[in-house]
Amino acid sequence: MQPNYADNILVASPSPVVRERVLNSLRSPSRRLEQATGGAEALVHLESGGWQMLFLDRRLPDLDAEELGQTVRQRFPGIEVVFLEAERDDGSDSGAEGEARFVEVGSTSEFRVHTQVRDDSGRDSPTFTPVCTPSEQAAEQSPGGVLGFSALYSAGRNAAPLPGMIGNSRAMQPVYRLGRLLAPRNTSVLITGPTGCGKEVVARALHRLSPRSERPFAVVNCAAIPETMLEAELFGYARGAFTGAMQSYAGRIQAAQGGTLFLDEIGEMPLSLQPKLLRFLEQKELQRLGSAEVVRVDARVLSATNAHLLTLVHEGKFREDLYYRLCAFPIEIPPLRERVEDIAELGAYFLEKCASGGRVPQLSAAALELMKAQAWPGNIRELQNVMERAVILAEEEGVVRPEHLLLAGQRAVRLQ
Repeated sequence: MQPNYADNILVASPSPVVRERVLNSLRSPSRRLEQATGGAEALVHLESGGWQMLFLDRRLPDLDAEELGQTVRQRFPGIEVVFLEAERDDGSDSGAEGEARFVEVGSTSEFRVHTQVRDDSGRDSPTFTPVCTPSEQAAEQSPGGVLGFSALYSAGRNAAPLPGMIGNSRAMQPVYRLGRLLAPRNTSVLITGPTGCGKEVVARALHRLSPRSERPFAVVNCAAIPETMLEAELFGYARGAFTGAMQSYAGRIQAAQGGTLFLDEIGEMPLSLQPKLLRFLEQKELQRLGSAEVVRVDARVLSATNAHLLTLVHEGKFREDLYYRLCAFPIEIPPLRERVEDIAELGAYFLEKCASGGRVPQLSAAALELMKAQAWPGNIRELQNVMERAVILAEEEGVVRPEHLLLAGQRAVRLQ
């Protein structure tokens, strides 16, 4: 029995020997094979689309392989994830030697590819053999045993919300898991999602959970600053650099020294400014306007957008190399309509917040059902606004009824 491999396959491993052995075992004239040295690089490849299978080394240098496997299955449901391990014949860890073990995630199939057999040219000529039967694999309980995808990520392993976030819906679990996985690292993260879904809240949570939490969190809204001023605001300027520059200004990037720089609405950054930002991301150094001095800045970069950056890349409106620098690891925030289970908790939180220490009205069952049926185009921000109005309208009764909910596209309700 042999796995049915697809045409477009990506192999991710930090070991060039392991990558080469796996690639050699899969080569075919009709097959597209690519390789990545880590998890972040693998995700960049997967964003290009068209992949059917990912072979994933469990010992990645930058990301947890099991968490990454889950992310790939959720973001790219058409891709089959296969964990890759190496072991000696005696079962001990082998590094680059011995044999590679392929574990098909999401199924009970497991195969070893033996690399000791050599052909006339001296190259490895692997053969595939089953490791164990489904019943044997299910019974394997040792710490080194291979468990199926569902066993690794069962409902009992729900991740707690990130700091400042509310709700334990299934749709938010990948966000919480990835957030805690990425927080202690310096990996650049691109946070995507529709307007009002809480992208900045996620960015602040990553900062709070990171070793940089005691250092600054600098925010730049690329859509809110005029193009003519954005370069000076980001990189700073020297005194006399332009008319009105009466004194030097360090800029937002340098203000994030030792901490985190959050670039909101990154898709709105002017094309003319993108090469300078790319240089900072690559070299961690910048030059202020009107100054020849090179300033080194140690700041982690998080960015967010509600635009599809790859579309902008294809349209020539966003640099491809900058996209790959910013999107070392993407996190997608689901819209509120996909996390209906969280509406009651979010609504109660905003009612208490908007009451400002006064009487906090309760949500009636009818109001809650109406809220759950909404599309919420403005997401969390829209829900907060609806709750703020409801607090005012329900002040006398102390209970929020459907007529107190002024929803998007709805005309104001005349209270009886």
